Amino acid sequence: MIINSFRRIYGSHPLHLLTLTAGFALFGYVLATIKPQALWNPNVWWQSIAVWFAAAIIAHDLVLFPIYSLADRLLVATGGGRPSASRVPVLNYVRVPALGAGLSLLVFLPGIIEQGAPTFKAATGLTQDVFLGRWLLLTAAMFAVSAVIYAIRLARTGPLRRSETGQDALADRMDVRQCQSGFLGEPSHAIDADRRPPEPGPDRSG
Repeated sequence: MIINSFRRIYGSHPLHLLTLTAGFALFGYVLATIKPQALWNPNVWWQSIAVWFAAAIIAHDLVLFPIYSLADRLLVATGGGRPSASRVPVLNYVRVPALGAGLSLLVFLPGIIEQGAPTFKAATGLTQDVFLGRWLLLTAAMFAVSAVIYAIRLARTGPLRRSETGQDALADRMDVRQCQSGFLGEPSHAIDADRRPPEPGPDRSG
């Protein structure tokens, strides 16, 4: 297969290369449109676009990523990724709305903390008082939709029969671990030593 040969050479799926190419193309378009001079404010350096861009990268890699990775680990450790009696893990139904809430907070943070309120009012004739309430409503809506979808999955799946518990428990744990590994950037084939089947010993019958 061509895709398998490409993955062996490149090290990842072709979509990864396409995404990177599109990202660099978009970055080049932005630089060509706004000009490099617009990225730096010589009067107030900390308000420069380049400074905020670099700070965002550093803050994400050194602060935000460890925080939400730890929160995800705690969610898994508390049993969020274990299949319940209905065999529907709740983990991703918490992850997705939490991720949406975090991203929307970053997008609307200047309005929530009312940064540049005089300029905003002069340009629009409105205040920024509504940003916090609307972000909270958006967050509540995302968690509510996730809860409804989870409830539908529960109703469609039905309770787990006792006869299926033993044979499906290992498969469910492996699915959860693969999902967790993919989310945190770990190898998806990583398996704990205590979950590997015992290796057969030497044949001493002779």
